[in-house]
This record gives sequence, C-alpha cells and structure tokens, in this order.
Amino acid sequence: MYQTLLYYRYTQLDDAEELATKHLKFCQNLGLVGRIIIANEGLNGTVSGLAEQCQAYMDFIESDPRLSGIHWKIDEVDEPSFSKMHCRYKPEIVHSGLFDEVNPLQETGIHLEPEAFKKLKDQEDVIVLDVRSNYEHQLGRFKNAVTLDMDNFREFPDKISELEQYKDKKVITYCTGGIKCEKASAFLLKQGFKEVYQLHGGIINYGKEAGGYDFEGDCYVFDNRVHVPVNTVNPKVISSCTNCGHITTRMVNCANPHCNEHFVQCESCGVDLRGNCSVQCSMSALVRPYNERGYYQK
Repeated sequence: MYQTLLYYRYTQLDDAEELATKHLKFCQNLGLVGRIIIANEGLNGTVSGLAEQCQAYMDFIESDPRLSGIHWKIDEVDEPSFSKMHCRYKPEIVHSGLFDEVNPLQETGIHLEPEAFKKLKDQEDVIVLDVRSNYEHQLGRFKNAVTLDMDNFREFPDKISELEQYKDKKVITYCTGGIKCEKASAFLLKQGFKEVYQLHGGIINYGKEAGGYDFEGDCYVFDNRVHVPVNTVNPKVISSCTNCGHITTRMVNCANPHCNEHFVQCESCGVDLRGNCSVQCSMSALVRPYNERGYYQK
C-alpha cells in the first residue's frame, strides 16, 4: 500500500541549508519520492512511498523537537505520486513575497477545524476567501467563495485593495493544505482586517473530516495526481474544457514546454491538440510527445 503525505511546519531552523542536505539523503535512503522545501522559517513538503516508508519518515521528522506536532494529511494512493525525490533549501517555504512583512510564528488568523468552518462559512457576516491561483480555483472551490485573479500566490499582496469592502466582516481564508493561509491571514490582520480565520489543514483536511461539504469541483494538488476529489456529500463539477466548453475535471499542463500552462481540457480536445492549450502551441517544434494523462514534468 502506498501513501502520500502533505505537511508543513513554520518553525525557526537556523541550520536549514544543512538540514535540506540531510533530509534529501534520508529520504533517498528510505526510497521515498516527493518534493520538500526547507527554509529558515520552516518545512513544507509532499512525499510518497510505501506505508512503512512514510511512517519511518514521520518518525524521523517527529524526533526533531523543532518539527514535532506536524498536522499530517495522509492519502492512500495506488502508486507513488512523484517520479523523483527533490529537497531544496529556499528563502521561503511558500513563495509569497511577504517574507519581510509577516511572521506566522508571531501572528496569524484563528485556525478553524473543519466542522467549525462548516458551521461558520454560510453566516451573513462571513466571507470565505480562496487564496490560491486561478488554475486551482477554476478547477474547484467552495460554494460562494471569493476568488482572486492571480497567476501565483506572490500576487496576493497586490490584491488587498479588492478586499477592502470586507474589512468589517469575518474573513475565512482557505487553500490546499493550509500553508498559504498562514501568511495570507497574517497579512490581512496587518492590513487592518478585524476578524480573520483560516481553515486548518486546508481543503484536503476538510474533505477527510467534513466530507468536503459544499466544495465544488476537484482540488488541484502539486504532484503526479494533478487533482483529487474532495466532496463525498454533495459533489458538483464546475470546471469546463478551455477549448470546447465540455464539462470536465481533467486538469492538464500544456505540452509546449515554453507555455506549460495549467488548464482544464477534455480528452477529445487533448487528442485533437496533442495536449496543447492552443493551435499555436501545438505548432511549436519543442512540443512534448502527447501524454494521455495530460501531465508533463518540467
């Protein structure tokens, strides 16, 4: 049986660069695959392997007092969710552009457990705010959520002016696993928003603990699975093929490596355009061989 672990931890790591090297070697020796980012501000990763390999990894992490107590999101999968193991040292564990402005260890929004979020989200004075990128919320999002036109999370600070109208309301942020909300909610508080919350464990945890109620569509994930179903209570497909408009949850990235855009595309258009987002991209001499899954690694 294989598992995929999704996790993060904000904590001070003065030896982050050295730890990244140690981490990579440990994971490779275990036989895990995945993607891990380590910075002085903490750890963020998704790893995949056999259940016993994943347990050994969790034990390894929890043995470090600075990292213990991580909220692990564990999925059972048919095969490993990555092809290789990557572990890198970077300035931030999620690229936000807020590195010098907020510190989740000092201030962040109030964490709401899934059932509490479910009860609060539809109240009249509540705004549910999606802090993910366009290609993510176009595939799936909470019913009536406020979304932002962003190609990546780095643009979030520039969107604050669009949210001024909600300053006196209760704002609940959400994302895939919770990590972006730590900084997004902290930034909202710094900008004068009065009452800010965040969905603890993100969409993935909400699906596990609350059945995904009122999450419409699928959830984009950053591994070979590309997207996963979340809602087992009242599911609804909201995404449609970028090329023909056919209703589908099939999320792909363009076969043209110079484009590599993430977009929704039905299987029929995938065949017709050889996995490209447009006729123009399909004419590139660098187009990768068509992959029926629609997933191309960089």
